[in-house]
Amino acid sequence: MNTKLRLTVMSFLQFFIWGSWLITIGAYWFQTKQWSGAQFGAIFSTMGIASIFMPSLMGIVADKWVNAEKLYGILHILGGIVLCTVPLVDNPSTMFWVMLLNMIFYMPTLALSIAVSYSILKKEGRDVLKDYPPIRVWGTIGFIVALWTVSLLHIETSSKQFYVAGGAAFLLGLYSFTLPKCPPQLGKTGSKTLVDALGLKSFTLFKSPKMATFFIFTLLLGAALQLTNAYGDTFLHDFATSPIYQGTTAVKYPAIIMSISQISETLFILAIPFFLKRFGIKQVMLFSMLAWVLRFGLFAYGDPGTGLWMIILSCIVYGMAFDFFNISGSLFVETQTEPAIRASAQGLFMMMTNGFGAVLGSSLSGIIIQKYFTYADNTKDWHGIWLTFAAYALVIAVLFFIIFKHKHTTQLTEETQPNQLLSVEQA
Repeated sequence: MNTKLRLTVMSFLQFFIWGSWLITIGAYWFQTKQWSGAQFGAIFSTMGIASIFMPSLMGIVADKWVNAEKLYGILHILGGIVLCTVPLVDNPSTMFWVMLLNMIFYMPTLALSIAVSYSILKKEGRDVLKDYPPIRVWGTIGFIVALWTVSLLHIETSSKQFYVAGGAAFLLGLYSFTLPKCPPQLGKTGSKTLVDALGLKSFTLFKSPKMATFFIFTLLLGAALQLTNAYGDTFLHDFATSPIYQGTTAVKYPAIIMSISQISETLFILAIPFFLKRFGIKQVMLFSMLAWVLRFGLFAYGDPGTGLWMIILSCIVYGMAFDFFNISGSLFVETQTEPAIRASAQGLFMMMTNGFGAVLGSSLSGIIIQKYFTYADNTKDWHGIWLTFAAYALVIAVLFFIIFKHKHTTQLTEETQPNQLLSVEQA
């Protein structure tokens, strides 16, 4: 098996693990366990909490003491053990701590998978910008295959989904020990302190009004990123209680319908170079915010029957909403910061979106849904929920248009090759 194929397998399994439960845990939580929305919001905040500190800390470990591929394997094996204990959990409080532990093990593997891939490709003298993107695309495909697997096995509301994820984690953990060695490089490539690794030096960017405004909006929009991951699948499952929709494709296989969102991601990534060159970062990110308005608004009025087209269109729009924010935003950071702090600036961007933003969005959405949109019989006002999310995204878009000041130039696309776009990590 050649190197590129081996790394492709790694990328596929990396996101297969996440796709096995990320979209469908809501259905398990609400349909099977029937726990509260406020507590569920806390569950999704675990990935944000873990993202704030674990990737940086594990990066230091890989830089100083342990081969990256071995640390990567150990984390996946530990995560697999935790995932297999999830079906034993019988209360939401314990579930929070179990999922937090799972995220502590999983979230650093996202960065380590890139580090391992880059290290191996460079050792073989390959062009990372050319060879890595086709490898990374298989991660999204792995996520989609996981969704289809869970859906076709009819375990979206079952604890068995965690066994699927745990089995894949064990497989990837063991597989990673067969990969080429990626030894610690500290001392060869320069020193790396805890302050550097955590991206603390990049906080000087807040002295610039433009960058401060940008990072504040990334936090606010980052709060919206996980909402459909958290609630989209269980939203479709709730239609099963109505005789009108029982037996429809969207109700029987909601995870497959939701996977259209990931398929759309792969297509919109290819459109980013054109949009950045033609419209500039401010308009591209504004397109993303308006796409979030459509994403939530179409869900508000869609249904598995005559309104199925709105749900499908919402999933297609998701590709623009996600890619035009996450990937374009990271490229903006790349071109607006000095080379000495570009790496830490990217860490700050991820900290604001997948860290603080995810915690804010997950926690507040759960509390709001439970307090204002959950009926006495524990059913939910999904129309009101999605419209509230849409209104939130619209307010952010209007404020961003008014407050964020940036003059468009072609610098962004000239300095960054189109192939580089696919190497940016997706949440």
